[in-house]
Amino acid sequence: MRTIVHLSDMHFGRVDHSVITPLIETIGRIKPDLVAVSGDLTQRARSNQFKEARAFLDALPKPQIVVPGNHDVPLHNVAARFVQPLRKYRRYITADLRPFYYDDEIAVIGVNTARSLTIKGGRINEQQVAWMSERLCACDPEVVKIVVTHHPFDLPEGHDERKLVGRAQMAMKALASCGADVFLAGHLHISHTSHSTTRYQIEGHSALVLQAGTATSTRGRGEANSFNLIHVDRPHIAVERLEWQPDGAEFKTATTERFIHAPQGWVRT
Repeated sequence: MRTIVHLSDMHFGRVDHSVITPLIETIGRIKPDLVAVSGDLTQRARSNQFKEARAFLDALPKPQIVVPGNHDVPLHNVAARFVQPLRKYRRYITADLRPFYYDDEIAVIGVNTARSLTIKGGRINEQQVAWMSERLCACDPEVVKIVVTHHPFDLPEGHDERKLVGRAQMAMKALASCGADVFLAGHLHISHTSHSTTRYQIEGHSALVLQAGTATSTRGRGEANSFNLIHVDRPHIAVERLEWQPDGAEFKTATTERFIHAPQGWVRT
């Protein structure tokens, strides 16, 4: 079995500092096999914010798969936004914009969906999808294959369709052919679980699409700070949402969802 901590939208520069140490301690006790971070490490892509994010990541277990979000691209520095949009991210977080982790139970691949031409939106292109497909298709078909992006492949009901990652249909079709099992994302600051079949209806393929809320930001969109804990034991996956409880100053399990891999893909049990 593998355990994956899924964090998103820390937004250093606008965080609730009271949750930082309990979050680090909670994850330390979990001792996950992997930490996946789906973007927006900073609020405004400033050096001091990236330094805080770097210190936070250094306090968490390794290995880690980290991808940038749209807030990690400078907003007000127009020259930096278009000439070197991820210069500070590369300097302080990682120069690897195509992170990949593979063992005998999971394959986890990350990709950058943040773009200079959009303020909030994101996009995935054909070159990125070709690289991801090459990696995932080469993996053992028995491992659980996980994709990490900042912008989501699905949305909770009522959300603007423009918040989907651009070229989602093209990407999902290609990644489905390689047996992609789980898609992790953030961006909305809302926890959400869905199946790819609801939106994409690709025959014989039903992946899990998991949205993480914000782990540390004060911009909770009506939800408490939270993160996902994913237990992978093929053919089973369990997804816990751990939520900040200010009264006890701790993160505690709020919900648990369980899924099994059936002939048509991942289904809820």
